[in-house]
Amino acid sequence: MEREAYNTGLKRHTIKTVVTVCLFFIGVSFTYGQYRIVSYNVENFFDYQHDTLKNDSDFLAEGKYRWTYKRFSNKAEQIARVICQAGEWDVPLLVGLCEIENDMCMKQLRRSMTNYPYGYIHKESPDERGIDVALMYDSLRFQILDRSAMRVDLGEDYTRDILYVRGCTREKDTLHVMVCHLPSMRGGKQASEWKRQRAKEVIQNKTDSILNQRTDALIMVMWDMNSDAKNDLRGLKNLMVGMETNNTIRGTHKWRGEWSYLDQFYVSLAMYARCDARVYSADFLTEDDDKYLGKRPKRTWQGYRYDSEGYSDHLPIILDFK
Repeated sequence: MEREAYNTGLKRHTIKTVVTVCLFFIGVSFTYGQYRIVSYNVENFFDYQHDTLKNDSDFLAEGKYRWTYKRFSNKAEQIARVICQAGEWDVPLLVGLCEIENDMCMKQLRRSMTNYPYGYIHKESPDERGIDVALMYDSLRFQILDRSAMRVDLGEDYTRDILYVRGCTREKDTLHVMVCHLPSMRGGKQASEWKRQRAKEVIQNKTDSILNQRTDALIMVMWDMNSDAKNDLRGLKNLMVGMETNNTIRGTHKWRGEWSYLDQFYVSLAMYARCDARVYSADFLTEDDDKYLGKRPKRTWQGYRYDSEGYSDHLPIILDFK
């Protein structure tokens, strides 16, 4: 069941000091007319209760990850810190999230950000692991006009729905937003490629429909692509293609020593000239990579070793829109 939640009448909860400091600046926009949008794969944000319809047994108190309420709530606080810090002097207008198990996780995350004016949109999808996508939005600056979950038909297999949201900014720009988490490369990159192509077909059909009605439509797709950055959708530009890198951070995800841009923004041509994107690679989000050298994302788990100060195996990406 789809739910929208607004940040009203909620009991205050204690969160990490750095988040509290950031909250001081809420309501004061130092970049009026510019909006910040964040996309973040938060890596296995499961609740601590068993869902008989999902394969979540590893994330229970007796499971492999010894997942308790304390660890669950700490994970929410860590995600909240990343969102706050990525916003810098202002609240991000939109935050797209991947690997959220359910509505309970979104409620816990919102409790960790009580002073933020965020609503959220989430819908349960048929993914076998039970991980979904969600969109958080600043309810003071973004009005929801429409939303839907677009199903990706994989026959006897299942994956996440694609979340579509249409909304309006306070400058009266109408944004068409899609939040996606494409099928993984499980079983091999080539063998699983058809699944990702099927998901892209759904996005392409939606993009074509929007642009047929208005050629200057502002369309943004934020996603974990589970593949390399390409310009492979009509009417959209991939902002990660040709992105400059430094010597230590050369993507959003690191696997066996190799960086890649799994997390990407696609935007329509009308939006392309008005935005800029980058990887958010603050020092607190990375750690030394002793095995492969350089840096790597500081994640909640290394194997089965729990790190209460970890975040995710992905780095967030930021889009600034004027």
